[in-house]
Amino acid sequence: MRTTANERRAEKDKGRPTLRTISEITGLGVTTVSRALKNGPELSAETRARVQSVADDIGYRPNRAGVRLRTGRTYVIGLILDQSVTIAEFERRIILGVSSVLFETNYHLVVMPLRQGADVMEPVRYIVETGAADGLIFTHTQPHDERVRYLLGRQFPFVTHGRTDLGLAHAFYDFDNERFMVEAVERLRARKRRRLALIPPPDSLTCAYHMFDGFLEATRRAGLEGIVVEGIDLDSDPLEFRAVGRQLASGPNPPDGYICANETRSIALMAGLREAGLDIGSDGDIIAKETSDLLDHITPAIDSFYENLTFAGEELARLLLRRIAGTPVGDLQTIAAPQLRRRT
Repeated sequence: MRTTANERRAEKDKGRPTLRTISEITGLGVTTVSRALKNGPELSAETRARVQSVADDIGYRPNRAGVRLRTGRTYVIGLILDQSVTIAEFERRIILGVSSVLFETNYHLVVMPLRQGADVMEPVRYIVETGAADGLIFTHTQPHDERVRYLLGRQFPFVTHGRTDLGLAHAFYDFDNERFMVEAVERLRARKRRRLALIPPPDSLTCAYHMFDGFLEATRRAGLEGIVVEGIDLDSDPLEFRAVGRQLASGPNPPDGYICANETRSIALMAGLREAGLDIGSDGDIIAKETSDLLDHITPAIDSFYENLTFAGEELARLLLRRIAGTPVGDLQTIAAPQLRRRT
């Protein structure tokens, strides 16, 4: 006996719930089911809730290939993460924040690691040229970031963790590193410190210049001596930080205040200072930037300024979804204030 077209479709769909499956269970038409799953306002709240309940019960998921054919969208967000980052749990917390926002939407997250030393443009070009995502998030911006220029030129929705100096408006979330420096210098001044040393991020990053500017201006206004430590940055190995700590503390005119924008490197720096005989809290103080609770568990205690990276991930996702929806980039720029964690 020959099968009908409907029977052939049902056989093909067996094992994977479809709109037709929900239609048969609820007794509603396929079009009505589709509209209900999109929260169509023309349907009653009762009908929408009933359809969604059945969809949840049977594990329905939209056919993404079909969705792309109908809408031209992938419903994928790409997240490019720099694998050379030294901030504790950076990747995990950013992913957690982005995922928590996307969970309430039809979007899925695809994470692409940027290999250390790789061309930063490689994953960006891949996503744009293959149409692999509807929008893109990336981190560790540079003053003249070619990724930003490329994406703006192709009108591809994106948001960055960090700003640029291109003079081109784009969506971003950033931590106020300049303010962090100003408040850290003020905290050290209040602790009677007079010769301050900053260990900065790599000078390829925009945030490094925000820190330089804030640190040098704040020390000048306060009448303090400000030193930017050379030959080392936040990407340097912890053993190098330990060695620099010993070297700085053993010199003829050692700093009595240190600012390090990385919690794990701050601990290594502290070890070197103590090995050279410096008594943290008495002979000098360290202020760190932190992104976890790690510094709650070290002795002696040091002050820090906190960036909530889970919130950063959430905000990056919210900004990108709004950009995809057409919100102007001028309305999609967030600068987060540093939060002092006082322990001394």
